[in-house]
Amino acid sequence: MAKTKSRGPSTVVKERLSRCRREMKKRRIGAFLVTRPVDYFYLAGFTGEDSAILLLPRAIHVLSDGRFEEVLKRECPWAKSWMRRGTLNQEIAKVCKELKLRSLAVQPDHMTLADHDEIKKLNKSTRLVNAPSIVADMRCNKDAVELAAMRKAIRCAEEAFLAMRKTIRVGQTEQQMAARLEYEMKLRGATGPSFATICAEGPNAALPHAVPGARRVKKGSAILFDWGGRVGNYCSDLTRMVFVGSIPRKIGELYKVVLEAQMRAIAAIRPGERMCDVDAVARDYIKEAGFGDEFNHGLGHGFGLDVHEAPSLSWRSDAKLEAGMLITVEPGIYLPGVGGVRIEDDVLVTPTGRRVLSHLTKKLEDAIIQRHR
Repeated sequence: MAKTKSRGPSTVVKERLSRCRREMKKRRIGAFLVTRPVDYFYLAGFTGEDSAILLLPRAIHVLSDGRFEEVLKRECPWAKSWMRRGTLNQEIAKVCKELKLRSLAVQPDHMTLADHDEIKKLNKSTRLVNAPSIVADMRCNKDAVELAAMRKAIRCAEEAFLAMRKTIRVGQTEQQMAARLEYEMKLRGATGPSFATICAEGPNAALPHAVPGARRVKKGSAILFDWGGRVGNYCSDLTRMVFVGSIPRKIGELYKVVLEAQMRAIAAIRPGERMCDVDAVARDYIKEAGFGDEFNHGLGHGFGLDVHEAPSLSWRSDAKLEAGMLITVEPGIYLPGVGGVRIEDDVLVTPTGRRVLSHLTKKLEDAIIQRHR
């Protein structure tokens, strides 16, 4: 049976629920089932796993189980809770029957066909329909609470990187450096990395998503680090290069091209600009420098509760930038057998332009480590 608590949600949660309900009304959705964990955390502040929230015009129901009963009481005691004993699908069907829902909008990108069919089989009286990307669209524009959390995540990642840099020595492996970077982030409050940390030495940096391995640092190494920390459930995402003692000539040449491309793209960011046009600023410059085929991914992406979320800052999207969006800008050039360069910053779109929230130096000479023995 459902249990109702009286204390109301926070101002932030109230505003998010109101926005979501306005979108539901606009799209004639009377009942919206949110099963994606980051989405129901965003809407209700609930962190339980294997759960769901059912949002109605004047009520919110949380479907969970006994593992998270105390968490639910603490995080959203104002919601109606359903503590299931069977599967989540069985509880969804049960709630729909008890509430006599004729139609239920579900998140198609977070519900398998098997789950969809099972719920329909358990409750033939409720029609399941695919909901549009309501919550994903809402999450594109960060509010003040989110921005404060993400600034902390960025500071944590930057401070950890500076601490890790001091420990780099000839003979260390990529795995050891990546592990040290993650350790330093946890020391500064991160619950963990935003994603599997990338540490790529020499030719391995030609792989945009290189996996740290047993390759070792040597004098003259060029090392690419792509990392981020998760603080207060929010992510950061940065990329920097490190040169051990000296800069390989070819990599130094690539670095100057990538840095100029990135700075030009950042300068082009403002509300109303199309994603593809900002991408083109960096891509065209890299192409003019003779490396067009070696920039083989989009310019950047949104991030927040997920390290990769909407919007997509790439040639594929003609959507327009809006104030409140927080995006990465990360052009790169990758030469198989030689190495690669990528430089990434976290940029907030403001009402009049942009603000770079990450502050690690990008000067080529500052990327050299002299004490490396």
